[in-house]
Amino acid sequence: MIALAAFRLAAYVRSHRVFQALLLTLALLAIVHGSRAPRGAEATVLVDGAVLLVPVLAWAARSLLDTEPDRQREMSAVQAGGRGKEVAAGLLAAFAACAVFAALGLVWALLLGISGSPPPGLLPAGLLLYVISALTGTALGALTSRAVLPSPAVSIMALLLGFLAMLLLSATSLYWLTVPLIPWMKAANSGELLGTFPTLAGISLAWCLIGLTAYGWLRRRS
Repeated sequence: MIALAAFRLAAYVRSHRVFQALLLTLALLAIVHGSRAPRGAEATVLVDGAVLLVPVLAWAARSLLDTEPDRQREMSAVQAGGRGKEVAAGLLAAFAACAVFAALGLVWALLLGISGSPPPGLLPAGLLLYVISALTGTALGALTSRAVLPSPAVSIMALLLGFLAMLLLSATSLYWLTVPLIPWMKAANSGELLGTFPTLAGISLAWCLIGLTAYGWLRRRS
C-alpha cells in the first residue's frame, strides 16, 4: 500500500498536474499575504490562510486521484491485495500532497504574513489547523474525483459548490454539520481561537472522517 501511494505521488509529479495546484497555491498565498498583518493579528492570518487553502487542496487531491487511468486503478487494486488497500493508498497519497501544500501555506504565513512571533500556544494550534485543512481538502477532493463523479464538468462544479456550501452552512447555527470554516475565522478575529479550538477541531475531524468513510463506501465497487 505504501509503495502504491508513492507510485501515485510520483505519477502526479511526472504528469505535471502538480504544477496546477502549486501555481494556484502560490497565487492565493501571494494575495492573502500580500502585506504583513499588524501585531496581534497572528491568529487571523493563520486561520484565514488555512480556510482559503481548502479548495486548492481539494483540487490537488482530486487531480492526484484522477492521474491514474481507470484500468490502471483496477490493476492496482489487484496488485495491492484488494480494493480497500487501493483506496487507502490513494487517500494516503492525496493527503501527502495536500500536506505539502498546507505546509507551504503555513511557512509562508509565518515568514511573510505576520509581523511578530505568534503568542504561546498559537503555533501548535496553527499547525494542527493546517493539518485539518489538508484533511478537509483530501476528503472534498476524493468525493469529487473521477472514480465517484465520472464527468469532469460535474466534478469541478461539485468541488466548487461543495466548498461554497461548506462556507454557507458554517455561517449558520447548523455549522456543526460541516467543517466550521466561518466559526474558525470568527474565533480568530475575536481572540477566542485557543479557547474554542477543541470544539471546532472535533467537529472538523468528525466531518473529515465521515467524508473519507463515504468515499471508501462509494469506491467499494468502482
